[in-house]
Amino acid sequence: QVQLVESGGGLVQAGGSLRLSCAASGRTFSRYFMGWFRQVPGKEREFVAALSWSGGSTVYADSVKGRFTISRDNAKNTVYLQMNSLKPEDTAVYYCAARTGGSLTTRKDEYAYWGQGTQVTVSS
Repeated sequence: QVQLVESGGGLVQAGGSLRLSCAASGRTFSRYFMGWFRQVPGKEREFVAALSWSGGSTVYADSVKGRFTISRDNAKNTVYLQMNSLKPEDTAVYYCAARTGGSLTTRKDEYAYWGQGTQVTVSS
């Protein structure tokens, strides 16, 4: 069983930055593929970013490419999402997700474990 706990959300002005963290349980965290997704009320949960177990491969949604950076510290069992140049349309609940096998993917249905989410609000 993998447990994920996100933190770091909050209210920020447009153009500002936030760093989200996701702490994971499990002795084999270094073998998990990790992803970030986001969701606004009434819409589907959408992919934001993902990275491989080594951190050597990453993939981003076009909407965040060049502004967001996903990274991980396997010694701390933690994955991060650095969000810069935030826009009001980035406002959402952000979820961390883990996949314990397979390959790097942007598909939410291929992640078995999810955190509870953290709210990010960007004011204009």
